[in-house]
Amino acid sequence: MKVDLELIKELRARTGAGVLDCKNALIETEGDIEKAIEVLRKKGIARAAKKIGRQTNDGVIMAYIHPGNRIGVLVEVNCETDFVARTEDFQKFAREIAIQIAAMSPVAVSRDSVPEEVLEKEKEIYREQAMSMGKPEHIVEKIVQSKLENFLKEKVLLEQPYFRDNKKTIEEFVKENIAKFGENITIKRFVRFELGE
Repeated sequence: MKVDLELIKELRARTGAGVLDCKNALIETEGDIEKAIEVLRKKGIARAAKKIGRQTNDGVIMAYIHPGNRIGVLVEVNCETDFVARTEDFQKFAREIAIQIAAMSPVAVSRDSVPEEVLEKEKEIYREQAMSMGKPEHIVEKIVQSKLENFLKEKVLLEQPYFRDNKKTIEEFVKENIAKFGENITIKRFVRFELGE
């Protein structure tokens, strides 16, 4: 099948994938650009999985001040080389992460970095709520676990829906960018300031 050059250009512009990858995806999907994007995302995430675990000793500290100057974020986003860290695309990616943090107010980057006292406080609140409804003890524990799971999905950065596309999580967004840059990327830490907090 011969693929129209304009379709390849459009797919490249929308995904950032290489010319040959775009051409092959369009051939595979018989010219359907939306399906081709899906194919490229799946392949990219599969490739990204191989890069996870590699050392990320370079990167940037991105600052973001939300309009109105009431919310500010500092986030450290790491990659493998200073070459990638200096690119405009990587800087934009780090800024997107900072905006996500400003908008969604996570408490930690990943589940295992949620402070234990935060988890205990949430469990205590959920337990009291369930008990005040007169639920039996074995049901109370199920309610607590269910609510805690929802809390983690809402408050852990990597599990939050990406604010520009709520069909994907920040973890998926990171993996897409690992595939795009060809390097492992990690979000190391962040701090969020809100006036009056």
